[in-house]
Amino acid sequence: MLLRVLFARALRLLPGAAPRRPVPIPVPPPIPSAASPPFLFSRLPFVRFLSLRRPAGLTAMAVRRGPGTAMAVRRARAGPCMALALGLALLEPPLEEQRRARAVCGRIQTVFVGKNKAQKHPLSSLRWQGFKLEDYLIGQPLGKGCNAAVYEAAIPSSLHHQGTKENSDLPVSEEEPADKHQQQAAFPLAIKMMWNISADSSSEAILRNMHRELVPATRTALAGEYGAVFHHREPVLGRKRLRPHPNIIQVIRAFTSSVPLLPGALTDYPDVLPVSLNPRGIGRSHTLFLVMKNYPCTLRQYLRDNSPDTRLSTMMILQLLEGVDHLVRHRIAHRDLKSDNILVEFDSAGCPRLVITDFGCCLADDSIGLRLPFISTDMDRGGNSSLMPPEVTTASAGPGMVIDYSKADAWAVGAIAYEILGLPNPFYSYGDSFLESRSYCEEELPSLPVGVPCEVKQVIRMLLQRDPNKRLSARVAANVLHLSLWGESILASEALKPDQMTAWLLCQSAATLLMDGLVDKSRVETKMKMCFLANLDFEDLWTAVVLLLAWRNQSG
Repeated sequence: MLLRVLFARALRLLPGAAPRRPVPIPVPPPIPSAASPPFLFSRLPFVRFLSLRRPAGLTAMAVRRGPGTAMAVRRARAGPCMALALGLALLEPPLEEQRRARAVCGRIQTVFVGKNKAQKHPLSSLRWQGFKLEDYLIGQPLGKGCNAAVYEAAIPSSLHHQGTKENSDLPVSEEEPADKHQQQAAFPLAIKMMWNISADSSSEAILRNMHRELVPATRTALAGEYGAVFHHREPVLGRKRLRPHPNIIQVIRAFTSSVPLLPGALTDYPDVLPVSLNPRGIGRSHTLFLVMKNYPCTLRQYLRDNSPDTRLSTMMILQLLEGVDHLVRHRIAHRDLKSDNILVEFDSAGCPRLVITDFGCCLADDSIGLRLPFISTDMDRGGNSSLMPPEVTTASAGPGMVIDYSKADAWAVGAIAYEILGLPNPFYSYGDSFLESRSYCEEELPSLPVGVPCEVKQVIRMLLQRDPNKRLSARVAANVLHLSLWGESILASEALKPDQMTAWLLCQSAATLLMDGLVDKSRVETKMKMCFLANLDFEDLWTAVVLLLAWRNQSG
């Protein structure tokens, strides 16, 4: 019964379908094998623009100018204008197909956008707990960066928690479990302690100064700080809300507290501690704490010990593109993408799920969007200078100058793709052999492994174009990889038409709904297909189809 319900929901996406009656999927008429494939040029946007505008313009001219003009048009039947009108009229069936395809894409998108919900996390069942540092059992350090240290953490049972608090104001675990999986099970959370050097010790000053870290925070993350009045204080804090996404970290708790002396603090980061803990420290007494899910490793650690095959590597690159596209749609630029800022966990089939984290350098300002006014060289341009795209590293400061970050993170994904495919990142210094984003040429990019499909190679090359106007957007690049992974049946057609694409999309929608309803919801493949269908745009999808087919034709 559940199978029939899910399949019926997908069938109702057809235009003109009755709301409760299943409608059969339209099967396009068979295409003769001798038919030549359509000329690629006819799919370009300005040709579609002409085909849409010109016939209506000729008719309107005849109506406005009366019978005489209409007679003149009839006399010109043998001339070039009538030949053009006739040729454009022959394009009407494809235009009607495009209209239907756009309508179906819109309906599919509506269904799958509604399924993009926040992921379950270790504190899902503890709604009113975890808003104080004293609630947590702090374990061993997981790592540190330039502005924070991260520790494993857990909320113990009330009995254990009560016994621990008798011995210490701040519970700390000094014993590290031998087995890594047991350790993660014992500490399902990670707590990030920001280093506060410049902000006052008041909660509001800290939150305002570190508001970028709160971009991926959930709705209830700050409930402990401001409770019911949080939504009224949100504009004051300058926080931009980001909808949940499977490839973006979720900050599930955020609060301010006094800085404790955690394991390794005096050896790993003594200078940023407050004077009360280190007489030579320059840190403030209070800071911001962020609580997240504890992930097994970073992408750098995973790639150090594993060599994923080509298909798995393609899926990993695709996940990064989906995450970046989600940020761009919310007018956010991460500006510090690197393998250390990408976390990895595994689904039930062992497939790595990549999660973008560390938003401390992000650009998230509704007033400017992704275009940063660059009036002074002292302005913050982002994090890792090695993975800054050319338009950022070569930007000149001055009145009216702007840095456009709309494709900056996509460029960084292209560089990280080399690491995922088992090669050194070409923009990192390995001896004397490395490129600088400021001055490199596309021809200098290292060759990719022989077994990588041509379309994956081309996507990476197009992501690393110096000119952002020639660079692929994250959405189009993701569409190409989706089609490469799961669209082989539709790409095999000799003369692909919009109606065929529509039928394939409907089948993909039905299959994805079934997978989401009957199989493990955490499967990476299912989540990627749902992201693809939730972001359907006919123009972007058709552009990806044209590019992929052209690249395959070039490679023979």
